[in-house]
Amino acid sequence: MKPIQVGLLGIGTVGSGTFAVLKRNQEEIRRRAGRGIEITMVADLNVERAREIVGEGTQVVADARAVIANPDIDIVIELIGGYGIAKALVLEAIAAGKHVVTANKALLAVHGTEIFAAAREKGVMVAFEAAVAGGIPIIKALREGLTANQVQWLAGIINGTTNFILSEMRDKGLDFAVVLKEAQRLGYAEADPTFDIEGVDAAHKATLMSALAFGIPVQFDKAHVEGITQLSATDIRYAEQLGYRIKLLGIAKRRDDANEGKGGIELRVHPTLVPSKRLIANVEGAMNAVMVQGDAVGTTLYYGKGAGSEPTASAVIADLVDITRLHTADPDHRVPHLAFQPDELHATPILPIDAVRTAFYLRLRVADQKGVLAAITRILAEADISIDALLQRESAEGENQTDVIILTHDTVEGDMRAAIARMQALPTVLAPIVSLRKEELA
Repeated sequence: MKPIQVGLLGIGTVGSGTFAVLKRNQEEIRRRAGRGIEITMVADLNVERAREIVGEGTQVVADARAVIANPDIDIVIELIGGYGIAKALVLEAIAAGKHVVTANKALLAVHGTEIFAAAREKGVMVAFEAAVAGGIPIIKALREGLTANQVQWLAGIINGTTNFILSEMRDKGLDFAVVLKEAQRLGYAEADPTFDIEGVDAAHKATLMSALAFGIPVQFDKAHVEGITQLSATDIRYAEQLGYRIKLLGIAKRRDDANEGKGGIELRVHPTLVPSKRLIANVEGAMNAVMVQGDAVGTTLYYGKGAGSEPTASAVIADLVDITRLHTADPDHRVPHLAFQPDELHATPILPIDAVRTAFYLRLRVADQKGVLAAITRILAEADISIDALLQRESAEGENQTDVIILTHDTVEGDMRAAIARMQALPTVLAPIVSLRKEELA
C-alpha cells in the first residue's frame, strides 16, 4: 500500500526529533501502522536549516500554506506553537480535509472547542498526545485505557521546568530566584520562563486532561492558576519536617456534592504539599508524572519525560500511527477527540476557587508571647477548621519572634481565606501569612 504522506509545519526541537525517529524506526512503524508513513514536505522559515535536517527527498518550503494546499498530503503536523498563526493553519488544514497532529496545548486549551467542532464537520481527526506530558501516553490512557472508569480525580506534575526548580530548592536549600537563574543557565528554563513559572503551561495541560476525564468542554479560562514565584526555601524546609514535599500540581477533581449545591469540577494549578511517601512526591528534576483515580481501577501513575526532542516525537508519531490505522474508517466510529461522544459532553460547572475543598499549610510569624497560639487556634475553631498538625520554630527574622506552622484538615477555601484575614489582623501576627494547599492523594 502506498505510504501515507505527511506535511510538517515547523522543524525545531520536536520537529527534528519527529523526522529522525520516523526515519530511524520506519520499518517497525510500518509494521504497526499497516502502511508506511513518510514526511514528504516540511515548512519552516529557516529553509536552509530545515534542508540540512531532512536531506534529499523531502520538499522544504518557507510557506506553511503550500503544505496545506498540496493535495498529496494526508496529515499535517503543527509544531509551530502559540495561539496566532498556528490556529489559522490548523483550521485551514481541517478545511482542506487534512488530519492534524499537534503538540500545541495552548492552542487546544483555549480554542479546542472550535477546532474539534471544525474537525467533526469535515470528518477528520485532530490528535494531540504530544500536547500533554511529552512522551507519557496520558491522553491515550484517559481517552481509551480508562474508558470503563468514572474518573474521580487526577493530579499531575506536568511542567518539567518548575519541577526541576522545586527539586533544586529542596536539595540545596536555595530560594526561587537563585535556582531560576541556574535553570536558565542549564537550559531547563527559557529566557522568558513566565508560562512555566506562573503555572500557565501546566494549566493548559490540566484543562485538556479535565475535559478527557470528565466529559466537559475545554475551559482554560475557568482554571485557577498559581505559579511558584512566591515559594521560599523556608516553607520547603518546614514541609519536609512535617513529612511533605511541595510540587506544582495540575489538579482536576470531580465534586459530587450536588445535593449541597456544591457539585462541579475543581480545575486548579498551584504549589501543593504532597506526602513524601507518595510516589509522585519523589518525581525529581525535569520529569513528569500524572496520577489518575478511577472508581474501578483505583489509582494509576504515569511517569516519564515530559519534554525533549525524541520523547515528544514519540507521542507525535503515535498519533500518526493512530490516524494511519483509522484513515479510511467511518468518522462516527473513531475515538472521539475528548473521549466522550460530542453530543454527550456535559456543561458541568468549573467551581470557583473559593468553593474548592482542600487542606492547608499555614506559616505565621508571630510575637513570642503568651496567648498568641490560643488566639490563632480560636479563630480556626470558630471557622470550623480542624488542625491536623502544628509546629513552632524559632524565627530567623529576629528575637522575640517565632514561626507557627499549621496543617489543617480539609476545609472550604472561602472559609480558610476568611480565617486567614482574621488572623492577619491580630497585632501579634508580624508578617503576611503564608498559605499553601495540601493534597493527600490517597
